[in-house]
Amino acid sequence: MSEQKIDFAKMDGLAPGIVQDAATGEVLMVGFLNEVSYQKSLESGYVTFWSRTRQKLWMKGESSGNRLRIVTAATDCDYDTILFRVVVEGDGLVCHEGTVSCFTRPIEIATRKEEK
Repeated sequence: MSEQKIDFAKMDGLAPGIVQDAATGEVLMVGFLNEVSYQKSLESGYVTFWSRTRQKLWMKGESSGNRLRIVTAATDCDYDTILFRVVVEGDGLVCHEGTVSCFTRPIEIATRKEEK
């Protein structure tokens, strides 16, 4: 994994971290990283976030055992968002609500009828 310079200044010291299952492509969660959690993620090989509510570092799965082992990491073209492709260790339930993904609540979207 080559280290890329992330532009943490755009969001007051934070960058979104998107976590995707490396095998299925399913988006599992989104968290925020600061420079320290980004470095820790690269050094440890496990996704480590910055908790905005608790104001501290937290390695996802440190208490549940569902750690996110990084397979690959990439940044977007603006260098302000990180995509982690991971293998979930433990029982595979990433969300604190006991589901594989945090994205379980559908939003209804009005469909447009074809214009004639």
